Amino acid sequence: MKITINGQHFELADNANIAQGLTQFAAKEPFAVALNGQFIPRSQCDTTLLNEGDSIELLSPIQGG
Repeated sequence: MKITINGQHFELADNANIAQGLTQFAAKEPFAVALNGQFIPRSQCDTTLLNEGDSIELLSPIQGG
């Protein structure tokens, strides 16, 4: 199936979960995960299945004042 992670297109096996997608993307901590614009707790990344055309955004914390 085809998904997008931070604007990059990836091909994953059917029935892949978010954690598997993040592994293929080689995501580096720390980050928050949004699936199709919805925040997904890290505790649910192993159990949340992806669908064709899904979009994952990884949001890194920034420092500022």
